[in-house]
Amino acid sequence: MDILETDAYDRRKKRNTTCALLFSLLPFFLSTAVYFYLWTPDSPASITSAGVKSAPILLLAAIVLTWNGSQSVLGVVGGLIFSGIGDCCLIWPEHFLHGMGAFAVAHLLYSLTFLSGRYATHSSSSLTRLLYLILFVLGGGFYIYLYPFLQKAPKSELLTPAVGIYVFLIVLMGILAVRTQNTVTLLGSLCFIVSDLSLALQMFKVVAPMKHGNTIVMVTYYLAQLLIAVGDIKAVESKDNFAKWKRS
Repeated sequence: MDILETDAYDRRKKRNTTCALLFSLLPFFLSTAVYFYLWTPDSPASITSAGVKSAPILLLAAIVLTWNGSQSVLGVVGGLIFSGIGDCCLIWPEHFLHGMGAFAVAHLLYSLTFLSGRYATHSSSSLTRLLYLILFVLGGGFYIYLYPFLQKAPKSELLTPAVGIYVFLIVLMGILAVRTQNTVTLLGSLCFIVSDLSLALQMFKVVAPMKHGNTIVMVTYYLAQLLIAVGDIKAVESKDNFAKWKRS
């Protein structure tokens, strides 16, 4: 009977925690809705548009900080903050390289987080090794495909190696997300890759301008950041629960 009561208590606690997390994410969902409501293809670059675009990500950073504490500042919280800086930079096309640099730092912080002890370490299976290979080939193949278009872009002497480094970092982040075997985190990293691939294809004129191109980029981007943030909260929660179980 004690076991049944404990199991029921754990289920109630988990349900309450999930409800509390969803409630805390409401500001993110509202600010995301505001961005899509206000954004138009002809929106001028301004401080206001930069604030509206980066607000959902900065709110996510505050939410993760509230749940996980200062231990996440040099992890997902830091990555979200640098992502917010990158969002602001990309509002102005002339600051594209600065924005890409900010996102590169974000991917590096995510990668370090996925290597940390808060994520359970699992032995590599055949499937995970296959996913590593797929991501590596996808990243390398995409850069090779993009290379001629980068050569035609302004500041190609800086842009070409910078994009190569960025592709390496986002692929590394994806590979380390696979290593965690955390489904939410993995889906977040894959959505991030899809978002950046979509942006690169449009930014470097690989494909003709798409009517809903920005919507595709931003939906996958906001979804990616949400999943990575929730995955980090769940990872810390699972680690804390495991530590309590060991002490009992």
